[in-house]
Amino acid sequence: MKRRVLAVAIGAMAVLASSPAAVQAASYDHKDPYKSGCGSTARAVRSAKIVSRVNGEVGTIKLMWSSRCQTNWTEVKTGTSMTGTVKVYTADGRTDSFRFKKGNGGRHWGNMLKARGICAWGSVSVQWNGGRGGQNAQGTTSKACG
Repeated sequence: MKRRVLAVAIGAMAVLASSPAAVQAASYDHKDPYKSGCGSTARAVRSAKIVSRVNGEVGTIKLMWSSRCQTNWTEVKTGTSMTGTVKVYTADGRTDSFRFKKGNGGRHWGNMLKARGICAWGSVSVQWNGGRGGQNAQGTTSKACG
């Protein structure tokens, strides 16, 4: 009898682990928030300036949160001639990094990480004109925990 109960319990756990909700929750990691539809429920939960030592403020960085998808990602608004790398981090040690090119009206975003109940934050580094003469800048949001 004990073996039968154990087999039923293991079977139930396997069904739960492979349920659409479990698969759906994990499937957003490292995906584009706008192509996935997660951007439709997005709001900025933290923001900061992107600052160059030489040129001062050159843009804004935002940590975004999707209530529908339970994910965070980082967005930036900066000059159209800038290239860079946008990152999102979670307190449990996960990270995603996305390299962007010039254009897109200076609006760029990275991929998502599931972060329900976990602190997250974002960072960006940008450069223009090859980064010569101090033509580079950085920005980091504070942590958002929820």
